[in-house]
Amino acid sequence: MAVPEPLVCNLNTGDTTWIIVATAFSLMMGPALAFFEAGLLRAKHSLSIITQVFAGTCMLSCLWLLVGYSLTFGTSIGGIIGGFDHVLWLNVPYDKCGSHTPNIPAALHALFQMMFATITPLIMTGSYAERLRWEAFLIFTLLWEILVYYPAVHWIWGGGFLAKWGVLDYAGGIVVHTSAGAGALAIALFLGPRADFLQYMGEAPPSNVPLAGVGAALLWMGWFGFNGGAAMHAGNLAVSAVVSTHVAACVSCMVWLVLSMWNHRPAATAMFNGILAGLAGITPASGFVSTQATIAIGLLCGLLAYYGSQISKKRFHIDDALDVHWIHGATGSLGSILLGVFGRRAGDGVSDYELHFHSSPWQIFIQTVGVGIVGCYSFAVTWTILSAMKARMGPLAHDEDAQEAGLDWVDHGEVAYCRLNVLREIRTTHPEAISHINGIAIPSEDDYMKHDTGKHPGGAGLVIRPNASRGVGEGYQSAL
Repeated sequence: MAVPEPLVCNLNTGDTTWIIVATAFSLMMGPALAFFEAGLLRAKHSLSIITQVFAGTCMLSCLWLLVGYSLTFGTSIGGIIGGFDHVLWLNVPYDKCGSHTPNIPAALHALFQMMFATITPLIMTGSYAERLRWEAFLIFTLLWEILVYYPAVHWIWGGGFLAKWGVLDYAGGIVVHTSAGAGALAIALFLGPRADFLQYMGEAPPSNVPLAGVGAALLWMGWFGFNGGAAMHAGNLAVSAVVSTHVAACVSCMVWLVLSMWNHRPAATAMFNGILAGLAGITPASGFVSTQATIAIGLLCGLLAYYGSQISKKRFHIDDALDVHWIHGATGSLGSILLGVFGRRAGDGVSDYELHFHSSPWQIFIQTVGVGIVGCYSFAVTWTILSAMKARMGPLAHDEDAQEAGLDWVDHGEVAYCRLNVLREIRTTHPEAISHINGIAIPSEDDYMKHDTGKHPGGAGLVIRPNASRGVGEGYQSAL
């Protein structure tokens, strides 16, 4: 993130107003991510992903308030991690600036950075969707935030050793997307594929594409605050970042649209993923490159994410449910490296019309080093966390019966769509439609997809109990 040199404190109301707005936009990205992922997953798992994102946002916000801001932006300890001088936001005033932001209150900088801290681990929910146990999700998210995200932030944005080496990351290509992408790949490999992965080759029919579209649109809008706010002031740098954000999203979207038309037909889900690939790819460079360079970055990131996600599932059978390690990880890493290819020299304006392709071999090298260190560190620590959890907790993924029943019901006792026909009548000719978890009959995927036009217009959390007057398989009743 663009961090100015420490200056005399000079609070600016215009800058403060813009960062407040950018913070609100960035907060919106959490629920947007939940809606996007829920729409692309199957109906019986969609509520679980929404619950994970909302719970994670609140939990990680509290953790950031407790120790997160201090460990990332506190006084550096050997360039590795921050100190404890800002625990519970001590010495984080509302009426004075901090060393990282001389033009806005220190508390606002801490709040804006909280938005990054909350969404980064939750990006990985798209990788382990439809199988990770709830308690495993909570523990893993907390440990990953402390052991992976906080150090990575300090290394680059908090004055750590990578910042001193010259690694640049405007708004989170390395800190957010490389770290989350590497973690997503590690957890996908560790957990293994879902029970029915080969049936759909990891591409099960989405439950609600319009909901995914709403989520993608809100993410697109929220990214304006994510990248635009990273300038830390209202001015030409913020304008450049917002323009690059939109241009890269559009170019990458067109790449995915054309390729989907070439291979099959124009798919809405392809466009959504193309937009996200462009947004993630331009994030590390959006304040540092020209509009012309943005076009090239959007094009390359779109191609990489499209073909990478195809190869990953179809050839290597890696069950990253929503292709996080390609759409976020690979594109964020590529954009970070391309910063060394297309970055402006110091002093270049952001409104000139001529091309600004100022390749720097040293910057390319140091960006690659930064990507490699953070990516390898994230992968290794993620694998270590999961191994330790498995040794203590046993299997981290739900078994096949639970996956078939749906995590909405198994983990939360609720269903996302209350008008779905939940075992209203299961005939003896279809006994395979019933499975039992803890003595409770669970609807199969086919039964979830039979819409009920009748008696239960409201309510959630249908409790299924056997009808005592009938034998198993002859009939079940639902109680609200």
